[in-house]
Amino acid sequence: MTTAHYIRWLLLTASLAGRPASTARVRLWRALKELGVGSLRDGVSVLPASEAARAALDALAAEIATDGGATWLLELPAQPAVVEQALVGLFDRAADYAELSQAMTSLAGELPGLDEAGVRRRLRQLDKALVELEHLDYFPGVPREQARAARMALEGEINRRFSPAEPAPTEGRVLTLALRDYRGRTWATRRRLWVDRVASAWLVHRHIDPDARFLWLESPADCPADALGFDFDGAAFSHAFIQGHERVTFEVLLASFGLETDAGLARLATLVRYLDIGGLPVAEAAGFEAILAGLRDGCPDDDALLIAASPLLDALYRRFSVAA
Repeated sequence: MTTAHYIRWLLLTASLAGRPASTARVRLWRALKELGVGSLRDGVSVLPASEAARAALDALAAEIATDGGATWLLELPAQPAVVEQALVGLFDRAADYAELSQAMTSLAGELPGLDEAGVRRRLRQLDKALVELEHLDYFPGVPREQARAARMALEGEINRRFSPAEPAPTEGRVLTLALRDYRGRTWATRRRLWVDRVASAWLVHRHIDPDARFLWLESPADCPADALGFDFDGAAFSHAFIQGHERVTFEVLLASFGLETDAGLARLATLVRYLDIGGLPVAEAAGFEAILAGLRDGCPDDDALLIAASPLLDALYRRFSVAA
């Protein structure tokens, strides 16, 4: 864990009225846990000083006062090195990172017996846990980088098993294209469709090129020169960084053909991004992923899968359009 000298500290002392098991005491315990405070003793908590930390502790002090308790919020100056070292030690997250890294390593070892939907769901859970831990890591160092490396290694193993040739995002701006120039074309992507590819193929067929023909490639190298490739490295449409944020192929297609203002498609894009690379959770995501996994297991090929999945995507689009 990296330490920094001359740290200012915020110290909160709190005492609550009522029984130890009171609702107010439980709420206080949960609030302090969510802030990741260091505990000096019962009722005395400490955080590195910052505007955000002061605002959070001020709000907590106000809530305690509402419940009839008493608080003092004090700012401590920089402490002698030995004291500072002890205070910084209260925020050591190494064991938490090690536990999370171990969970990632364990999941990598379980891949041969798992299905893709279940694996990616567990990856999102691990991602959420990592984000929450990093939020509480006031002195990040080697353990955080080790956890991030374990996460990257896990995603690599998942992609090698379930999505060979998964595209890497490229830098650059997306040009707006005319729909009339993309009618009756051949579109190609990697076989064994999953969330981003099946949603992108549906988008092409429903909103871009109603007469589209699709090729499902064993390898991106098999893509014909006259076909419009999507969702693989070097394809006409694939993952890209737009204004500093990674966008999945579905989102790149929306931007390319001026479809981003369609509220139903924008909401569907949020779902696709969440399931493909993470992002804002969408309530319907787990159900969509489970149904898609069942459809893929029951369909003889990708043509049949796109036909089977299209009514599901149609229904989500209608729902999202009405709810927008």
